[in-house]
Amino acid sequence: MALATHSASRSRASLGRKLADLVTGYAFISPNLLLLTLFLFVPLGWAFVLSFQDVGSFGPATWAGLDNYRQLVTDSVFWRTLLNTGVFTVATVPTSVAIGLGLAVLLDKAMPARGVFRTVIVLPIVISGLVTSLIGLLMFREGVGLANGMLRAVGFGGLSWQSNGALAMLSLVLMTLWTRVGFAMVVYLAALQDVPAELYEAAELDGAGPWRRFTNVTVPTVGPTTLFLLVVNVIWSFQIFDVVYVMTNGGPGYATSMLVTYAYDRGFGPSHLFGYGSTIGVVIFVLTLVLTLVQLRLRRGSGDVT
Repeated sequence: MALATHSASRSRASLGRKLADLVTGYAFISPNLLLLTLFLFVPLGWAFVLSFQDVGSFGPATWAGLDNYRQLVTDSVFWRTLLNTGVFTVATVPTSVAIGLGLAVLLDKAMPARGVFRTVIVLPIVISGLVTSLIGLLMFREGVGLANGMLRAVGFGGLSWQSNGALAMLSLVLMTLWTRVGFAMVVYLAALQDVPAELYEAAELDGAGPWRRFTNVTVPTVGPTTLFLLVVNVIWSFQIFDVVYVMTNGGPGYATSMLVTYAYDRGFGPSHLFGYGSTIGVVIFVLTLVLTLVQLRLRRGSGDVT
């Protein structure tokens, strides 16, 4: 009987310690949970609710059911912005990751002025998105932009960076690459520090040249880092706003309008269709989530992520 009582006391004491640890853990993370709730979960839930309502600047909100989603399916501008976002994502994500890896491998070796090159490449990261967008606007203005100025200086005519849809999209891609390559390079530089030197030595003893060492040792070893960069860059591409809003404002026409800029235009533009803008926002969230899960599933299927 005494043994049973002692065992029960030990169980209660163990349970009490677990509860105390649980309370302590939640106390430590409660500030973050509060911020996430206020600035992420509540706005996300409210946007989801608004997507089923007809909400304008004046008057009460009325329940619209699936009307906003039905309108979205037949909205040609929405499909155009979805295509633009897809093209922009395909053009920027793999390119920025590939260039970042190449620069990381190059600057990981001893070379003259390596620190200077690293600083120049990383510099756009520490500059705000608005400033980099304004730099892009100065670079690609048709009349007095630096890009056309340099082209004219070498005997070429200026290009229609803002009135030609393809060139406007190209200018956005170039500025986005400039801002993202440095981030990818820094992350890859950190990953390369964990690659065992013995792997390169063994590959070199087997007769592998620089390219084969890169493709057979470096690329597979930094696979988890590549996955991280792909996921982050896809999310960034589907949330692109500042560079588009400043440099082209979605023009000419809707040639460079993205999902986020279109949602902003519908919700906070002259029409003030908050419900319809929220509907586009919900679609952006779902698409980003699905693409992220697909990338993670494909990487797990290939065996690179456990």
